Amino acid sequence: MKNNKKKGSKGLLRQFFFTNIGKVISSDELREIAGISEWARRVRELRNEEGLNIQTHNDRSDLKPGEYILVDLKPIPSFAREISKETRALVLDRNGYTCQSCGAAAGEPNPYDGNRKTRLHIAHIIDKSMGGSDEPANLKAVCSVCNEGASNLTLNRPEAIKLISQIRRAPVKDQLDVLKWLVKKFPAQAKQ
Repeated sequence: MKNNKKKGSKGLLRQFFFTNIGKVISSDELREIAGISEWARRVRELRNEEGLNIQTHNDRSDLKPGEYILVDLKPIPSFAREISKETRALVLDRNGYTCQSCGAAAGEPNPYDGNRKTRLHIAHIIDKSMGGSDEPANLKAVCSVCNEGASNLTLNRPEAIKLISQIRRAPVKDQLDVLKWLVKKFPAQAKQ
């Protein structure tokens, strides 16, 4: 086990892919091998920064969501990480420190995985592999849960009128939960 800690989660994942070239690997296997909650980020680093030809359901129709395959050892074009700390801070502040996919706020329990707190990442709206840039206009804040399986996906944000109509249709208990959440999120405005 000491050897595994020295190698790091990315090294463990790299080794696992190398020993399973051409075999479909599940996200559960990768999570277990990495031993960390941010295993998907390490897989993206192997793909985007090291050029490993790791494919998912976004690349191949025969793969289901949560399935990965290292096709071969022929490298694919890699992309450098060029997002500065200043740009990250600007995007997080602009997005109100909330996930732009599910709305979870940094530090609160994640709505999809209540066992861990929401941790935000910076994601591309148009992925770099599809020609997107590292400019703030092409970046958004997403939580780790949404970021794990949402590679190359873009969700449209609902307009206020759509949100209000959904809340009106919800049971009173759910409406009150939304109100409590809004008051907690915006305490200064709630006192006005």
